Amino acid sequence: MTATTYLHFETERLILRPTAEEDAGFLVELMNTPKWIKYIGDRNIRTAEDAAAYVRQKMTPQLQRLGFGNYTVIRKSDGVSMGTCGLYDREGLEGVDIGFAFLPLYEKQGFAFESAKKILEAGIHQFKLPQISAITTRENVASQKLIEKLGLRFSKMISIPNDEEELMLYELKVG
Repeated sequence: MTATTYLHFETERLILRPTAEEDAGFLVELMNTPKWIKYIGDRNIRTAEDAAAYVRQKMTPQLQRLGFGNYTVIRKSDGVSMGTCGLYDREGLEGVDIGFAFLPLYEKQGFAFESAKKILEAGIHQFKLPQISAITTRENVASQKLIEKLGLRFSKMISIPNDEEELMLYELKVG
């Protein structure tokens, strides 16, 4: 199945389509930004080949299994890839995790909220998820504010497999 087989989403300014191997160059840039490394973690993606392999091994299997996953966020006005937003089935978390990351040039312009709100709505209405969670570090105040603006509420501090840092867990029970 190709990425075009899966749901795509649109907002007033954005197109959200499943991340594919063709996004490899963009992913190398995004996954090596200082904020990605600090708040999400170094995934050792240094080349387009590394990124394409990451898409094949980490992103595509979840998309095939659940019908949703990581989406590349593209600005309609010029077709530029600005960030990613998605719903992730993470080991150690109850419920599906909503997450987002943007290149620094596109921060503080409402793109993260606009895309995350659309993905949250899709999680509730298209994918019928009973609960949506979000995790972030204590230091990532911007992420905390966006998560709260989406309607998720802080639940507790947690640890997830393969991550020694304690994370803030936010939850939204649906229905």
